[in-house]
Amino acid sequence: MQFGRTYEEFEIGATYKHWPGKTVTEYDDHLFCLLTMNHHPLHMDTNYAEKTTDFGRNVVVGNYIYSLLLGMSVPDISGKAIANLEIESLKHVAPTFHGDTIYGETTVLDKWPSKSKNDRGIVHVETKGYKQDGTLVCVFRRKVMVPTETYIKERGGEQPGRPELKQQEK
Repeated sequence: MQFGRTYEEFEIGATYKHWPGKTVTEYDDHLFCLLTMNHHPLHMDTNYAEKTTDFGRNVVVGNYIYSLLLGMSVPDISGKAIANLEIESLKHVAPTFHGDTIYGETTVLDKWPSKSKNDRGIVHVETKGYKQDGTLVCVFRRKVMVPTETYIKERGGEQPGRPELKQQEK
């Protein structure tokens, strides 16, 4: 299974469709809110959301959706990353509700070699997240520092540090 890409493997214009999607539950939303201390009633209080908001129900916190999409993109984009350098933009386009399923895809916008080290490069990507009905909910652009093939070879290959299984004595 592919887990990220080297600099040479990225092609400008390529789009990677991340699989599988994730159905967002009320538990997911509440746990993320509690972990991040986001206690806004729009996300946590059904009575408040039903009676006082335009949505009439709880809205999933947007940063959970962003984090979910970022995580979905790891096997295709940043699994080999040396660093996430910059989140250039983040837009929440439409609300997500409990029970919605989120899908993501990432397009390579540009890439260039590192100016300081020749064993890595920068990849500029845009990730889009959408619901089961195709509604766009989130878009973000980021710059990721990724290794070249040389970097990978010099540091132990595809899975550096992975231990080997010991042979059992009979």
